[in-house]
Amino acid sequence: MHIHLLQHGSDHDPARLTDWLSSMGHSYTVFHLYAGELTPRPAESDALIVLDGPEAFLNQPPVWFKAENKLINRYLDGQKPILGIGLGALWIAQALDAVIAPGTYPERGWHTVSMAPESPFDLPEQFEAFMWHRHVFSLPDNALPLGGSPAAPLQGFSWDSGRVVGLLCHLEITLASATQLLNGSEDTMPTTTAAKRFIQDNRQILEQVTRFQQLAPLLDRVMTQWLKVA
Repeated sequence: MHIHLLQHGSDHDPARLTDWLSSMGHSYTVFHLYAGELTPRPAESDALIVLDGPEAFLNQPPVWFKAENKLINRYLDGQKPILGIGLGALWIAQALDAVIAPGTYPERGWHTVSMAPESPFDLPEQFEAFMWHRHVFSLPDNALPLGGSPAAPLQGFSWDSGRVVGLLCHLEITLASATQLLNGSEDTMPTTTAAKRFIQDNRQILEQVTRFQQLAPLLDRVMTQWLKVA
């Protein structure tokens, strides 16, 4: 299969995703929309991954968002798989008429996700994932929930029998990509005492490097299940 990936910032790269695709024999192309590259055509790939990006784009969409939003809707209306992560999941949820809004608390760092009883995802009942978000989404109509964390009751969803997947949490991140994000991210987290409740500092995020390795089998499960529909 050939997969297209849409990247929205230099600090939000595909991380482990491209290694996984290559290891499974898939080819891929990464489109750097923030650098002026045009959105691809749906006919040129077998599936689409919409990556994370600065949440500021939710309030001030970039000039290329109109074309990307059109592409997302074409995939939703078609038969090919589409996966969104972080900002990408928010945009897909929005295209499915879900509510997008700032959550009660921002999440940054490592937090536990508990699976919903009706979740269709092939994941453990509880697992640790990396978070980097302020906004959350409601469950789209006819979608099934992944589960939630203490700060965000909905961390992901599956729609159209698993063809469409949105993940607010990050299973693809690596030590290298996390370090890059921490050193140069455009995201700004609130600094009030209440808002800091679920925010870890850089030291806490990076102190246990084995956490990044433990995400690999979780990503493998999600990607394998997602691409089965193709």
